[in-house]
Amino acid sequence: MRYKPGHKEETRQKMISAVSQGFRSHGYAGIGVDGLAKAAGVTSGAFYSHFGSKDSAFVAALEFGLDEVIDAVPAFQKKGGKRWIVDFADYYLGKAHRDDLACGCAMTSLSPEVVRTNPQTHEIYESKMDRIADLLAVGLKGGSKANRRARAWAFLGILLGGLTIARASKSDKIADEVATAIRKAAIAAAGDTLEA
Repeated sequence: MRYKPGHKEETRQKMISAVSQGFRSHGYAGIGVDGLAKAAGVTSGAFYSHFGSKDSAFVAALEFGLDEVIDAVPAFQKKGGKRWIVDFADYYLGKAHRDDLACGCAMTSLSPEVVRTNPQTHEIYESKMDRIADLLAVGLKGGSKANRRARAWAFLGILLGGLTIARASKSDKIADEVATAIRKAAIAAAGDTLEA
């Protein structure tokens, strides 16, 4: 059977997306190769053929998830104008995003998992997060580049921590209260924005 050009890469991207959702939903320790393969719709043998190991699949999932953020930041800046930071915070802390672990942001779901990985994974993570901070800083107004990056890191840290607390809360009432408070703090930390 002949496959169209690009079929192998298309299949790999679908697998990475499914594996990324699996890691985001269950954590590294919470899902095995069989579960990841099943989520991707392939056999365990095909999983190993594509990734080689669970660790390599995690790295691919991490890169995929952080690249989603790298693509999303400029889109928020372009679409939202001067309100882009508000739109980003509203999306990030919104109930739909809070409730959807599988498709939620890899920054929140996978950062704690990176802590337990090897130096190479830390390096990949740091490089992607540095890029995200740069993209956020470009959309902020006033101060030096270092000041804008500091505000970008503060914005990210507040959002990631706040989303974690909101997701861990049992009641919607507390999760909403956390989200409201964190939204306000994150927007304040970011400060003035530029219009794209």
